[in-house]
Amino acid sequence: MTARIERVVTEGVVEIDGVEHKVENNTWIVGDDDEVIVIDAARDAEKILERVGEREVLAVICTHGLPDHVGAAIEVASRDEAVIALHPKDKPLWRETWSETWPDIDMEDDGIFGVADVQLDVMETPGISPGGVSLYCEGLSAVFTGKTLQADGPGKLGGEYPALADQLTAIGGRLFTLPHETRVLAVHGDEVTVGDLEPHFDDWVSGSLTRSADDADDDNKQGPLSDGSRIAGIKLNPDA
Repeated sequence: MTARIERVVTEGVVEIDGVEHKVENNTWIVGDDDEVIVIDAARDAEKILERVGEREVLAVICTHGLPDHVGAAIEVASRDEAVIALHPKDKPLWRETWSETWPDIDMEDDGIFGVADVQLDVMETPGISPGGVSLYCEGLSAVFTGKTLQADGPGKLGGEYPALADQLTAIGGRLFTLPHETRVLAVHGDEVTVGDLEPHFDDWVSGSLTRSADDADDDNKQGPLSDGSRIAGIKLNPDA
């Protein structure tokens, strides 16, 4: 069978600084008529499993360990005794939701997961969280970017960029090296392509993401980024 991608949208509430915000989360299902991998099982296991149907869940892969995106991971995985995969640097985040369990697989850069007739290649893309990853599926011309990169640009956490230099390094050095037609499938919002977003990268690097409205027209301002580093700290080659 030919693999395909399906989206399940779930809703919930996130509290930030004492204020509740209603959010929608994307859970992605990759597979064929027989088997699937579930990416970022958020909130509503029943809704996700309803979409999976009678197909076998091989694995639940978490692009990061933030609570609203791993909340359904155990229930979805347990139905078919599937494995749960997470980068080890995000285990502390995982424990905020699941205090008595650990994921089954510690993902690493360049790891591979197979499902149906395609494979998912693990790419380390930290920034939002230390162990954030993206999953590139060349066979389906898609990359699952978690919160690292969304339709409106680099993702935020509570309205802030926890480690913007690392995040932009991952985006420029990993995600924007993919073909322009690659679909960008994030945990929030609609899909775009790498080609849609890549032209904005120079503006992001120059400080447009953290520049205040009053400073937007001042090309000479290059103050510190929100994580305390400076723009010069961004590496476009993660291996350098």
